[in-house]
Amino acid sequence: MEIGVIGAGGGGAAATYVVDNTTEAEVTVFEKSRGVCGRAAARRRDGRVYEYGANYLKGDDERVNELVTEEFNEGLAEVEGDIWTFDAEGNVSEGRGDDERRWTYEDGITRLAKHLFGATDATVRRETRIEDVSYDDGWWLTDAEGREHGSFEALVVNPPAPQTAELLTGTGVEKVDRLGDSASDVPYRTVWTAVLGYGFEIDVPYYALINTDDRHEIGWVGREECKPGHVPDGESVLVVQASPDWSAERYDAPPEENVAELAEKTARLIGDERLAEPDWTDHQGWRYALADDGVAAGAVGDAADEGVYVTGDWVAGEARLHAAVRHGLETGERVAYGLTT
Repeated sequence: MEIGVIGAGGGGAAATYVVDNTTEAEVTVFEKSRGVCGRAAARRRDGRVYEYGANYLKGDDERVNELVTEEFNEGLAEVEGDIWTFDAEGNVSEGRGDDERRWTYEDGITRLAKHLFGATDATVRRETRIEDVSYDDGWWLTDAEGREHGSFEALVVNPPAPQTAELLTGTGVEKVDRLGDSASDVPYRTVWTAVLGYGFEIDVPYYALINTDDRHEIGWVGREECKPGHVPDGESVLVVQASPDWSAERYDAPPEENVAELAEKTARLIGDERLAEPDWTDHQGWRYALADDGVAAGAVGDAADEGVYVTGDWVAGEARLHAAVRHGLETGERVAYGLTT
């Protein structure tokens, strides 16, 4: 039997891992980009590693924590330092009162998906964008080049809810189409990210700052040098994620203008005027960054009856990487159970 997986994000990778290791099914993964792990993304530049989407993997989820610390701990690194807060006026306060552990990998958070896929015999087809899903004595996928893939006994669909809605509306299978309609109702926040590099160390007592009243133009500032293996000694790399309102308003503005504005705001927030003029920069817009709500559970269960499963943080109802991975593991178990009953 053959299983198709659309999207190689954290949820898709975790589901693939479970299905491949608990069934005799042949799994094929279709990923539109060159990389894996979705919004848990990392880039490399001249010996530096920086994570410009999901910042880390929370360690307070028992199942996911066990997975990364015991099974996939090669290259695992713990983020050093605390998260402090700031308000609309830029007033910084110490700590959030938590002692959770935060994980990444020395070569970037994408290593998690690479570990998961590497522990399978699954075929991962990168740079293959699926644009249509249909049913004809099995599930069929059509990619952007017009090529058909299938048939599949079951599908696992991992893209953000708006993209999943496009795929699962108009399949001709009523329960699956209803899931597509439900996915289209999931609200999302947009996030625009600037990466700022400096040839000096920033002297502050925290790993990151987070805005707690949702009224500042900046939502998050994280220091990549607090992640072992990411930044050479004597340098600093800041990942600055703008607020959803600012991001939506400025999403299509010239990137160099967005970067310059966020650098100035970061300099004022941290209190170091040198930060307004980074030595190098990078950027990324995430139109579908954070789901504000989950999808109707009934629609998810009904579609599974037809062999179509969805996974990801928007299905789990918590916009965090650990939630996506945990839900992917659970979805893989549901798929495996469905194949044997």
